[in-house]
Amino acid sequence: NIFENRFKHASELTRLGAKISVEGKVAVVTGVKSLSGAELVATDLRGGAALITAALAAEGTSRISGLSHIDRGYENIEGVLRSVGADIKRK
Repeated sequence: NIFENRFKHASELTRLGAKISVEGKVAVVTGVKSLSGAELVATDLRGGAALITAALAAEGTSRISGLSHIDRGYENIEGVLRSVGADIKRK
């Protein structure tokens, strides 16, 4: 059984340029050549992690709000990502 808003982050990923459509309990993802930085909002833990991952792959700067959702499950995520070369900071 899929959580009702499981794909809520899909609309945020499209702000980066991702091509995603949600059809019922299925997300259809079509590959794109590149993503571009955007203002994003994390609304849950795993969706927030997906936003961070996509933002790191995107060209340009992204800003993600709603970090409290991500902090619930990932301790010092920005430090961990920095340790593997990510250009990430918390404001």
